[in-house]
Amino acid sequence: MQEEWAIVHQGSDRQACSDRALVLHAISIPYKILSDGDSYCALAVPGPLSEKAKFEIWEYEQENRPSPPTATPMVPDHEKAIPGVIAYIIIVVAVAWMSGRGTFGADWLGAGRIDGSLIRDGQWWRVVTALTLHGGIKHILGNIVFGTVLGLFVGGLIGPGIAWFAIVGAGALGNTLNVFLLESGHRSIGASTAVFAALGIVSGFVWRAKLMAQDRWAWRLGPIVGGIALLAYTGTGDANTDVGAHLAGFVCGFAAGMILTIWPDIRSSQTMQIAGGVLALGIVFTSWFIALLSWN
Repeated sequence: MQEEWAIVHQGSDRQACSDRALVLHAISIPYKILSDGDSYCALAVPGPLSEKAKFEIWEYEQENRPSPPTATPMVPDHEKAIPGVIAYIIIVVAVAWMSGRGTFGADWLGAGRIDGSLIRDGQWWRVVTALTLHGGIKHILGNIVFGTVLGLFVGGLIGPGIAWFAIVGAGALGNTLNVFLLESGHRSIGASTAVFAALGIVSGFVWRAKLMAQDRWAWRLGPIVGGIALLAYTGTGDANTDVGAHLAGFVCGFAAGMILTIWPDIRSSQTMQIAGGVLALGIVFTSWFIALLSWN
């Protein structure tokens, strides 16, 4: 009775057939290599041994799978982030100086701070202007230092223009979220909401873009855990610290960071970087223009 043979591998690659034949030879499974001499090659074994042969071939293929291509690591370019950081420092210091002098005869604090009741009544610009107001030299210096460090990170990762557009937008959204979660009489000032939005952007971008090793669950969660740890360590402060605004800024920033991973072409476009920077400045200046005009 003629023995039946079963095909356990087939394809157009003769070398692949030969490699798998060696596997079968090593474990003493009889085999035949069938070929048309051109574009077809198959490996056959006696029928009763076909399942064992398929399993051994499968194990061989699992052990010899090609490694996935290693992504080119994204190295932050901190130098290109410097202009955005300088603009941030100038704006914060200029607003502090003009606010202290009462420039244009206006009460800058009254015109620009977070006021839950007035924001609910439609004075939306306060969620932006409050980001540039501070309650003293210690307050402003702290936000300049942290804002500079995080601004360099965000700008180095995604470019200065888009970075500061995202920071201003996420900071304003954080203030808005915080206002509507608290009582209507809530009042606050400070760039810290935007600073923690920047921290959220870094965490969300690094996590979503898989810039850290992703082979273990602990590493996958690393950017998130690191961001939350920094938030807890630097964002809770004393009784005067607006923890809700810090948390809201971080959450909005984290979402923005994840969204920014979707459009690499936008991040690499010089035109879009310039447009983002202009929009960020435009939002701040327009908000203050309306605030001072409304106050007077």
